[in-house]
Amino acid sequence: MIAGLSISTLTTIHVAISLIAIVLGLVAFLALARGRFLKGWHDWFLITTIATSATGFFFPFKGITPAMVVGALSLALLVIACVVMYRLKLKGWAKLIYVVTGMLALYFNLFVLVIQSFQKIPSFNALAPTGSEPPFVIVQGVVLIASVILGVAAFFGSRKISIET
Repeated sequence: MIAGLSISTLTTIHVAISLIAIVLGLVAFLALARGRFLKGWHDWFLITTIATSATGFFFPFKGITPAMVVGALSLALLVIACVVMYRLKLKGWAKLIYVVTGMLALYFNLFVLVIQSFQKIPSFNALAPTGSEPPFVIVQGVVLIASVILGVAAFFGSRKISIET
């Protein structure tokens, strides 16, 4: 935990950053799917997604948790996304690598959003109290399928444009 921050404050900051990262990522990748590269949106998507993954490690956990594994995987993907965007300038295969790593990081945020929503929102929790009931599985399936479709569309959309980073 960060010195001086209560768990409640840390949670609020973490959730706010996560929601901002999700919105930024959705806008950026939807635009990319339409053949438009919104550099600033991708920059801020990367920054906020790194921040949301990093702040997750400030919570007082004992041992390694599934959330920590997802956070670590997300950070690894984001390192790759940053390298291919800023060092390789999204040239050639770097564009595909960026789309895959960026979309996976966005998917991880969406995946966690669904989990947290079913755990913390009473009306959702009533539908799936253990997280294994059909409503939860269906929502996670829809999020996965939508993420794959968006990722494929973003890849094909990115092939139509010259990206200047």
